[in-house]
Amino acid sequence: MFVDRIRFAPQTNWLGPVVPYRQIKRGDIVVFLHPDPRQAGTYVVKRIIGIPGDRLRLKDGVVYRNGEKLNEPYVIHTVGNYDPYRDEFPSVTPEMATVIPDWRLTMRNYIHDGELVVPPGRFFAMGDNRDVSYDSRYWGFIPQENVIGRPLFIYWSFETPEDQWQKTSVGDRVAFIGRIVVHFFDETRWRRTLRLVH
Repeated sequence: MFVDRIRFAPQTNWLGPVVPYRQIKRGDIVVFLHPDPRQAGTYVVKRIIGIPGDRLRLKDGVVYRNGEKLNEPYVIHTVGNYDPYRDEFPSVTPEMATVIPDWRLTMRNYIHDGELVVPPGRFFAMGDNRDVSYDSRYWGFIPQENVIGRPLFIYWSFETPEDQWQKTSVGDRVAFIGRIVVHFFDETRWRRTLRLVH
């Protein structure tokens, strides 16, 4: 994925009028470093749902921001797949198996009148494939300093096993590279190659 690392960067005086710097807005898709320390160095791509000061909640899988139901035509839902914690966030207590320990302990500090309030310098992000997205509901807010930039387009996409990112040994990495070499043509996701991100 090609990423614009300048748009959301802190503004500098010497490039100020030339570069279109701007603040992160609701609906922006961003690339960031995973906030879970156990996944340090992992790059993640999600859509910003809440910026500092926003009040968020989900009801039956639908996002409400500052009391208003969001119209999200880009969201994909899995029919008949209801999960109380995921779909009624933050009103249902998180399950031990799905939420990272730090978020389980601190999440309640940000809930006011049944809504999650986004603190200063933080963002709340969710995936568009909403029912299977591992996002801010499970690991908390994205710190501003973790944001890398805005994705522009996908230059190559490969079928990756779900547990690939849990494999960290050198042998696992070498085996995956071998898999890419052998299956480059039949496991490349051609429909996603050179696709714009929006």
